[in-house]
Amino acid sequence: MRVILICLLFTSFLCNGQAPKAQTTKDLNADFYVGSDAYTNHYFINEMAFYKQGPDGNFVFKDFSLGPLAKVDIINPLKIMLFYEQTNTVVFIDNRLNEIERINFNNLASFVNISNAGNAGNNRLWLFNTDSQQLELYDYRQQRALQTSLPMEGRPQAMTSNFNYCYVLFEDKLVTYNVYGSFLSEVPIDNASYLVQKNENVWVVKENKLIYFEEPAVQLTEKPNTGKTVPLPEITIKQLHLTQDFLYIYDGKTLHQFTNNQPKK
Repeated sequence: MRVILICLLFTSFLCNGQAPKAQTTKDLNADFYVGSDAYTNHYFINEMAFYKQGPDGNFVFKDFSLGPLAKVDIINPLKIMLFYEQTNTVVFIDNRLNEIERINFNNLASFVNISNAGNAGNNRLWLFNTDSQQLELYDYRQQRALQTSLPMEGRPQAMTSNFNYCYVLFEDKLVTYNVYGSFLSEVPIDNASYLVQKNENVWVVKENKLIYFEEPAVQLTEKPNTGKTVPLPEITIKQLHLTQDFLYIYDGKTLHQFTNNQPKK
């Protein structure tokens, strides 16, 4: 039911050309807003530390020896993935931000330099290997790549994923791969700066506009996926996140929670 609701939410925005209305706002002091969960716990980075604040309590994880946090994946709130590009390390933490385990790729026999990572579930990670310019589905228990894409040109601007697909944003395109390392689609888009996914749909930010791509993994030749602009109030989009029911946008000072704006009958 919630999947249907979120599809209706954005279909309503796009079809009616109506900007969603902010349901709540919250002051937030953060260097980077990561996201929120279904229980309105908010996750963010501030001064190299990772925070969770909300109904579950206030928690923090920090290890300054690892350097700045490059990526956080909260697709599984019980096993959150932290990626530290500077030290080539992934750390898993639980829902109270206690460390579960860490993987230092510098210490593995199959050494690899990583520029991005995501949680793929079942002891697997999505990794972008900068040495080979390939996307890998990596089993960190077996310490080996299960699937590998063909080499790509350019450095990814952003990457987001779920347990089925990985979406890689370059300077001029959005590329989609599946868990077998197979290329599925390429959607042209220039100078996009931010990327999120939900229910196999993708949103990117370009020139402070939110652009929606419906299921880019399914790219039909007769119906190219050009994306649609989601109408929004005039607000600076620094980071954003989607749950099943809400769109959150962080403007650098305030976290705005948007809900469906159904037209009156």
